[in-house]
Amino acid sequence: MNARAVTADATPFSVLIRTASQDQHTEAENSGFMSDLLGGGLGVEAYARYTEQLWYVYRALEAPAERLAGDPVAGPFIRPELFRVAEIERDLAHLRGADWRETVSALPATREYAARVEECARNWTAGYVAHHYTRYLGDLSGGQIIRGTAEKTWGFARKGDGVRFYVFEGVANPAEFKRDYRARLDAIAVDDPEKRRVIEECGRAFDFNGAVFRELGGEFRRGV
Repeated sequence: MNARAVTADATPFSVLIRTASQDQHTEAENSGFMSDLLGGGLGVEAYARYTEQLWYVYRALEAPAERLAGDPVAGPFIRPELFRVAEIERDLAHLRGADWRETVSALPATREYAARVEECARNWTAGYVAHHYTRYLGDLSGGQIIRGTAEKTWGFARKGDGVRFYVFEGVANPAEFKRDYRARLDAIAVDDPEKRRVIEECGRAFDFNGAVFRELGGEFRRGV
């Protein structure tokens, strides 16, 4: 669905936003890099490099969280039980060693992605919600497939260091949590034109994510 086709009707916003991004979500899941990673065609170094990129994106998402907690648009979505930065840092310490901060680096696409999240957090909180939704609900869903693959392929302990990013210990019932999150989307304090912009920004978030996958794929071509 094109974002411009969204109209003010009885369809819940959470349904509109999910439907509009469905094709891009499928494309991201089936990207060359992610398919190779999930299929066992790439080594743990590729997984570690991907985890590095997540660190930069989630720092951009979570650094402004305290400030945005009181925002009428973004505030309802600031949920500490979702925060991932500390968990990613535990994973990177396991994957890269104690001095991991001296060795990690952001890909150009990752820098652009994080910069856009930061820009939205500063200037357009509805756009920040688009990035928040795209990342965290994806983590609660498809991210669990990546966790299972990592545990099986590279021998990480079940829900242990190396896959902490995918373990939401504060979310006792993911299905119920996602229902609540979607209810918050349905109640978001913006008008219909702004909702169209949010849907467009979700598409942009998937584009950023796809660019990261393409650059990672360039680093880790199978058989090279």
